[in-house]
Parts: sequence; C-alpha cells; structure tokens
Amino acid sequence: MAAGSREPGQSGGSDFDRLVHWLHSKGMKQPMKVELLPSILSADFANLEREVQAAERGGGTVIHVDVMDGHFVPNITLGPPVVKSLRRATRLPLDCHLMIENPNDYIGAFAEAGADWVSVHYEACPHLHRTLEMIAGHGMKPGVVVNPATRVDLVEDVLPMVHHVLVMTVNPGFGGQKFLPFTLDKVRWLAKIRAERGLTFRIEVDGGIAHDTVAAAVQAGAELLVAGNAVFGDGRAESNAASLLAAAQAALG
Repeated sequence: MAAGSREPGQSGGSDFDRLVHWLHSKGMKQPMKVELLPSILSADFANLEREVQAAERGGGTVIHVDVMDGHFVPNITLGPPVVKSLRRATRLPLDCHLMIENPNDYIGAFAEAGADWVSVHYEACPHLHRTLEMIAGHGMKPGVVVNPATRVDLVEDVLPMVHHVLVMTVNPGFGGQKFLPFTLDKVRWLAKIRAERGLTFRIEVDGGIAHDTVAAAVQAGAELLVAGNAVFGDGRAESNAASLLAAAQAALG
C-alpha cells in the first residue's frame, strides 16, 4: 500500500497526537499516555498474522518492526516485503526501526510497503536532518534513535521535527538482552527538555522491557514501550501484552 493511500488514523496521526498538539497550542501540559509496541522480532514468523492480532487484543497499539542489515548491527532480519505483508494483516500503525547503514536508500521502499513511523539511528546518519525530512516527505512520522553509549543531547537540534525519540535500553542487534539501567538518564533528560521547550515528541524505549523493568522506564518518562520476548516469548501474546501494559499503567500511579 502506497504512503498516500493508508487507512485513516495511520499516517494522519492518532487522536492522542491531535490532542497533544491542541493542548500545546493552548499552552497546556502534555498528557502521559503509555502504549505498548509489540516487537515482531520475537514473534513466531510462521504465524505472524495470528501473533500480531493476539498482541493487539492484549492492548498493543503499534507494531514495532526491527530492521537489521548485518552491517550497522550484527544481525539480519527483514525488510519492506514483510512490512507489506504486515500492512495487510493489521490496521495498527507500523513502527519501523531501521538499524541499517545508508537508510536514505530505503525510505521510499518502506513508505511504499505501508510503514507509518520510521526511525533512524543518529549513529548511522551523517546528514540526520535531511534523512528526517525525507521520512516526513514520504508521509511517515520520523523518529531518531540513540544507542546506549551515545549522548542524547546530540539530537537536541532535531527534537522539534521528530515524532518520537527512541532510546535503546540494550545494544541493538539481538532480542532477549539484559536491560541497561543507565539509559534511563537519557529518558529523564528528554522528558525534562520536552517540558521546558514545549515540544511534542514522544519518548520510546526498546530493549529488555519486561515486568521487572517496565515500571522504572515509565517513571523515568518513557511512554512508548517496545517489548518482544515479554510479549511473544512463550506463545501467549494476548495475555502477556495485557499484563505488561497493566503493569506499565500502574507505574503511572
């Protein structure tokens, strides 16, 4: 499905996004809405449509797609053909996280496949502003990603133009890694500067998000929670998604 012909509510923005922009236009504080983004990296690819639908029933509101090229990260996963198949299987937004070199070469292909959000790594983009403009120009919501060892203030200049900032809470490349607590300092910094500057970007975390880490992530300011093994790891995607989302919401107090 081409970028210009998506279903309503995908590339045009969610009701929550529109509410955020309206509140900021009135000088009001941005609300905190925690969302679960099931990551198909840990799903059963032989039954991908069924897995995605189960995660959606459990409360997942965006499907996270990890794209790896074997160069920027030491693993190879999937590309636009799988995104195109997913687009037929769900109406949920597709959040494509490009862990690849030369992402500009593939942005058009992901748009044509039906991606809604596309995020690129600061570390992989020598001309980051241009890349983010290219994503937006293809009708998708741009995001920027920082690795655990990357200073988050390095992306400060592009914060006004992104839909979300993804903080990697593990080193990218593989699922099932141990959560790195120090990365939450980046989340806190992002939440602070967003409030100070009246910006609207959302804060996403990816890596090691499970029942024993989700509360700390949410309390630091994360609101878009990517979870793979914690949702799909044991074949009970619906109940796992529901329980993890409930834990996240409880952490808001």
